Amino acid sequence: MTSPARPDSPAVPVRAATLASTGRWLAAGWRDFARNPGPGFVHGAALALFGALLFALAHDRFWLLAGAFSGFLLLAPILATGLYAISRGVERGERVDMRTALAAWRPRNRNLVVFGVLLAAAGTGWVLCSAALITLFADAPVRNPLDFVRVVVLSPDPTLFAAWLALGGTLAAPVFASTVVAIPLLLDRDVGLWRAVMTSWRVVVENPLPLALWAAILMLVTAAAIVAGVLGLLVVVPWLAHASWHAYRDLVDASQLPEAR
Repeated sequence: MTSPARPDSPAVPVRAATLASTGRWLAAGWRDFARNPGPGFVHGAALALFGALLFALAHDRFWLLAGAFSGFLLLAPILATGLYAISRGVERGERVDMRTALAAWRPRNRNLVVFGVLLAAAGTGWVLCSAALITLFADAPVRNPLDFVRVVVLSPDPTLFAAWLALGGTLAAPVFASTVVAIPLLLDRDVGLWRAVMTSWRVVVENPLPLALWAAILMLVTAAAIVAGVLGLLVVVPWLAHASWHAYRDLVDASQLPEAR
């Protein structure tokens, strides 16, 4: 009989995915949301209110607004932890509600807290870098979305926009690779932080095209929700969070790891 793997032992097995896998994850995530909409709407409403507050405070400083929304995308995986717990409970046939989601924020294992702090630091770093880049190198003040499009995106010299995209991608790509399955794995199993992050990286390295498509879907759907007036986050946040849980379950074989306490 095989004994459970220790939290600090090597490689957690990962599975292959296809481009079609992303559609399955989205469909499964929608089913979880439709069956338990309450916790999802609470999470979505909280993030929508945060977005509305952010816009109210920074609408005339678009360089800050753009960076902050990008930082929000970096932090989204940890903010969805409670919804991962909902999907896990549904999978196990348990009765789930908002208490299930809140309980996920009180783990004995503090790795999720540590990871959240690291992601917050990464998000803050991107906001500062984005603000500094636009403020220092834009040819004119950038105070609103139209200014950003006119001065940065449609500038005759595309260097600044290219640099802004490159800087964001340089930060976002490793954060995505580090979190795509690491956070649900930490919630689900007794596993060390480093091992969870390395498992997440292996998932991306071994499935580059499906995970690139998945990253694009997450980014584009979230951006569409924000453009729709932030209220789109009421639906998009829980839908993508539940779908991300199913991506983890499809991509990682954690059956030999002990369950998280």
